[in-house]
Amino acid sequence: MKQFVIIGLGNFGYYLATYLYDKGQEILAIDKDPDRVQKIKDQVSQAVVADATDRKALEILGVKDMDAAVVCIGSDLSDSILTTLTLKDIGVKMILAKALSENHGRILLKVGASDILFPEKDLAISLAERLNNPNILDYLPFLEGYSIIQLATPDEFIGKSLSEIDIINRFGVMVVAVKEIIPERLNMIPTGKFILKDSDILILLGPIESLDKLRDK
Repeated sequence: MKQFVIIGLGNFGYYLATYLYDKGQEILAIDKDPDRVQKIKDQVSQAVVADATDRKALEILGVKDMDAAVVCIGSDLSDSILTTLTLKDIGVKMILAKALSENHGRILLKVGASDILFPEKDLAISLAERLNNPNILDYLPFLEGYSIIQLATPDEFIGKSLSEIDIINRFGVMVVAVKEIIPERLNMIPTGKFILKDSDILILLGPIESLDKLRDK
């Protein structure tokens, strides 16, 4: 189980927080609006009315120890930027922040965001790709009980070939691709001779229960 703090409970933050909680993650949800906090309080681990630009409030809530913070604040650019800066100042390692524009995104990166989210842009591009070039991956989310994930190579797999590991027979999961960081390249449908390195990322397709077991390795 991982711990995430979701700050800003508009539509994007609400769905992100509740979905992660349903997946078994520990979720702290924060918003200045009591109505939004009241709406989500039974669907996450903890929901708190707080000003996320207040360093003391975040420290009391233990945000520093979270695996990641996601800043989902909408139209208030100053709150978005100050919250990101405050999270960085208190030592949160992974900060993902929602941006409304490219300029907003650049500012968020400069004040400490690890990565920038452009929900509307990303959704539009994803839809355009599906319309332009439909393929089986578009339908996978609708196959009940199945998913595709990216997984850092487990320690026990490092230095072994895919045939040695035999993921498909041991776990019922298929290795769709291996993303190499060094050198940077994507190996689609790798053969059994492919030897995994500690920097490789596995892209796996299979039943959600089997994928969860691999995540825990």
